[in-house]
Amino acid sequence: MSNIKKDNHYVPQAYLRQWTIKGEIPTYRLLVPHENCEMWKNHSPGSIAKHQHLYTYYSGSADTDEVERWLDRDFESPAIVSINKVVMGNPIDPEDWNNLFRFAVAQSIRTPAGLHQFTERQQKTLPGLIDDTLKKSIAKLEAAVKTGVKLQSNPAEDVGNKLPIKVSRVKISDGAEGVQVTALNGRKMWIWQLRHVLTHTIHRLPKYRWTILHAPPGITWPTSDNPLIKICFNARGEYYLNGGWATPGVQVILPLSPKHLLYTKLGTRPPPKGTTISWQEAVFFRQVILESALRYVFAVDPTEINIIRPRTVSQERCRHEIKMWSDWHNTQSKEEAEYPD
Repeated sequence: MSNIKKDNHYVPQAYLRQWTIKGEIPTYRLLVPHENCEMWKNHSPGSIAKHQHLYTYYSGSADTDEVERWLDRDFESPAIVSINKVVMGNPIDPEDWNNLFRFAVAQSIRTPAGLHQFTERQQKTLPGLIDDTLKKSIAKLEAAVKTGVKLQSNPAEDVGNKLPIKVSRVKISDGAEGVQVTALNGRKMWIWQLRHVLTHTIHRLPKYRWTILHAPPGITWPTSDNPLIKICFNARGEYYLNGGWATPGVQVILPLSPKHLLYTKLGTRPPPKGTTISWQEAVFFRQVILESALRYVFAVDPTEINIIRPRTVSQERCRHEIKMWSDWHNTQSKEEAEYPD
């Protein structure tokens, strides 16, 4: 347990260093307990955008931090080398573009915002999915029994990444036995999804044409605790965020520094690398970066950020979140012990 990396940075420290001023990052909190809390506060990269044991989970015999180390080794470290090339103006090769793409996909799901979106979605859809799957499985089993056909089990796609699901036999009212399926909608389910997306789904995503856009003079890109943004427009020309990776026309942006923006638009050839975009486009991208933030904005220029994203003042909500994250590991570990690998 002593060797486990407890502080899990969901926005990598090396990435955030692009926004440091004299070694510290100007940070704007979107949820504060009092009106008199200072608007901006400087933080070291190691002290912000982290939670203890965010990716740690109970494997059945002990806690493991394999996911934290895997994300660092396979996604963060390669991308930081490529981001540094972008910032320094050095040539970018196909491996660098792939590193940036993989980093972007990881940042779309590994943050607390990604956790919240996932668990909220599962809460709505998981009961119906389990019920439907159970009914189909029972019908298939009953048909096999009648016809004498022996069912063959399919090999698991990833034996090291099992869903936290339990199947148990239960007594029903007439004395007969039934089957009950329960699933754990929490950290372990989220980690299962994270690993599945980054080892399987990522290879089935469309082929994107990436570029690097530059901010015009007078504008800098902020970033946030939810830095990957997917922008879609509906038929009325209204935009919404967190669209699908395969949605036609989706624009994907990720700030790489205060002056560099990773960009693609599905189905469209992007502007040449290094293009300085118009003031109007830059203002829009800056706005959606701020709108996408969950709890923190990081910026070298605070101009109008508090106007675009006014902070919420609530002592009760602050207390609730502090307690939730302080209890996070113990609460999740107790539940995960009921769903061992």
